[in-house]
Amino acid sequence: MRHRRRACWLLTAVLVLTGCSAKPTAHPAAHPVAPRVASAPAQASAAPEPSIPAAPSTPAPGVPGFDHVVVAVFENHGYGRVIGAPEAPYLNRLAAGGVLLTDSHGVTHPSQPNYLALFAGSTEAVTDDACPRDFAGTANLGSQLLQAGRTFAGYSEGLPGTGYRGCAGGDGYARKHNPWVDFTALPAGVNRPYPDFPADFGQLPSVSFVVPNLCDDMHDCPVSTGDGWAAAHLDGYAHWAGTHNSLLIVTWDEDEGTGAATGGHIPTILAGAHLPPGRYAGAVDHYRILRTVEAAFGLPGLGAAAARDPIEGIWN
Repeated sequence: MRHRRRACWLLTAVLVLTGCSAKPTAHPAAHPVAPRVASAPAQASAAPEPSIPAAPSTPAPGVPGFDHVVVAVFENHGYGRVIGAPEAPYLNRLAAGGVLLTDSHGVTHPSQPNYLALFAGSTEAVTDDACPRDFAGTANLGSQLLQAGRTFAGYSEGLPGTGYRGCAGGDGYARKHNPWVDFTALPAGVNRPYPDFPADFGQLPSVSFVVPNLCDDMHDCPVSTGDGWAAAHLDGYAHWAGTHNSLLIVTWDEDEGTGAATGGHIPTILAGAHLPPGRYAGAVDHYRILRTVEAAFGLPGLGAAAARDPIEGIWN
């Protein structure tokens, strides 16, 4: 027995000196465990970042899954003031090459609650254009997208700087036309000046809103001014979208505000991929536009949008 223990001791010493191991061959485990990866320790003074679950999302049946959607919002003109009007040659060409929604309506008057309806599925009980409005919740399209691992940004012409929360700017910016800044839980970085809109459209967020200033959106200036702005700033993306699985939505907040119970009959034009030219006669409002965008990214309906069906039957 003493000789056997001595032999084992000598064998162990040889294995240690040669760097070998006397462990038996391992068999694969039934549930292999991924190796742990060390991460750099956080600085003690840093506040913890909120986690955003990257939940998978797939488009709803009947609506294409787009890579990018851009929603451009103009101001205070009814359907007949734009569609068929000689002052709007570009927008009429865009409508002829895409899908014109012939029964599209705003939700109410004045402007601000319409923007909130389009972005959040609710007017948030707002009935005027008073500023500021601050809502602490996350019930809005931007938060939906971020929580699903997607991206969002709003680009406002005249906005003085990223994250600016003032009510007005020096170049015709108006916060009443910028609903995302009203939701305080959204990151400040989603609120961007229009010059940040990328020239490389492939770098756009999943969903972008574009809001011209008070002149270029037709609020304070003629239809022809807004039409020229659209031709200069939206046409490049409209053509690109058609070959890059993306969508452009051009709409208005309300008509001229003639006292109708709703926001009136407004133009709404869709252009881009999966859209053979044509007209859609179904009833549409801001909630249904929101529901269609949500459906394209597999998101549930927000607020009043949950009671609307996405626009179907126009896609190829």
